[in-house]
Amino acid sequence: MKEIKDIIAAYDEAKRQSKQMALATVVHVDGSSYRRPGARMLITDDGQLTGAISGGCLEGDALRKALLVIREQRPMLVTYDTTDEDDAKLGVGLGCNGIIHILIEPLADSPVHPVALLKKMLARRQQAVLVTLFSLQNRKAVQPGTCLLRLPDEVILGDVGESLFQQALLADAEEVMRTQRSADRSYKTREHQYTAFMELVQPAVSLVVIGAGNDVVPLTQMAAMLGWECTVVDGRANYATRARFPAVQQVLVAKPAEVLTGVPVDARTVFALMTHNYNYDLALLKQLIPQPLPYIGVLGPKKKLDRMLSELGEQGIYLDPAARGKIFGPVGLDIGAETPEEIALSIIAEIKAVMTGKNAGSLRSKTDAIHAHASVEKPLLVLP
Repeated sequence: MKEIKDIIAAYDEAKRQSKQMALATVVHVDGSSYRRPGARMLITDDGQLTGAISGGCLEGDALRKALLVIREQRPMLVTYDTTDEDDAKLGVGLGCNGIIHILIEPLADSPVHPVALLKKMLARRQQAVLVTLFSLQNRKAVQPGTCLLRLPDEVILGDVGESLFQQALLADAEEVMRTQRSADRSYKTREHQYTAFMELVQPAVSLVVIGAGNDVVPLTQMAAMLGWECTVVDGRANYATRARFPAVQQVLVAKPAEVLTGVPVDARTVFALMTHNYNYDLALLKQLIPQPLPYIGVLGPKKKLDRMLSELGEQGIYLDPAARGKIFGPVGLDIGAETPEEIALSIIAEIKAVMTGKNAGSLRSKTDAIHAHASVEKPLLVLP
């Protein structure tokens, strides 16, 4: 999400300066690559780059292709085959052992160009399906590009031709929304065969830190680096100040009973209880348990959390396995953290693992690919 935010900010500034731009998007990968489908890079006509489509090895060539796209105002599909042992012929020495397809689109004034759709999506804290259409079979064919944004309560559809094609795209976008998994879908029309990258885009993680002590500062800084939205809450007005936490979206001075009235909660909201005040944390934990939260971190030793849960039990509040499973105390991964910065790193890493459903083990222990195939491929759909 941070990359999208950075691209939108760079786009607005470039537009203010009347620059022409193109957007490069990784739309399909066969095998291994540093970036996966959905990675993006904004290119301006004076060569400024925002975002990334690789670890740095493709950007130079993509810049040259993007300048051509800007000049001709026509989307281009570019393929980099790094499975060739002699990949030095690309001038990049990739060594990734994958085939990477990148769509480069000019950003003319249009309500349906990709950055306009990204801005629309970001303005509303909702999950979305963004559809990008291209032809893998014929790179010289017309590449429709980003053509559809499906929000829970709105659809923005570009010109994709036949009504049956539109209906098929909409139906598949609906399925992605239902299954919560990105999808690759292939269609054959009377004239061409197209592939659609249907990307499920989730809102940024919303991290609510309860407590405004000095140990919270590096946590909010790291969250900001990831593009997370962050709120700091404390009952002490001299601690909970904007000057102490410039990187966060919101600073609240509140008692435990007032917190949820000032903080919207959804399935992408996580809490970290770090007040060092047992009674404050206990009162807030009692309110958080019924909420649809994927993660509640509690700073302090295990015996502190055990005592809190015991006291809640005495009040008639008993946690089923699902509710207990979302509470993490002591908070953070076991990485030997000692300093506030290291503790913040362990908390951020644990939240990331929970939100992506990972076990946070070492990559060297994996027996399969680092990146599991994130999208669902379906058989070719032939349209009459």
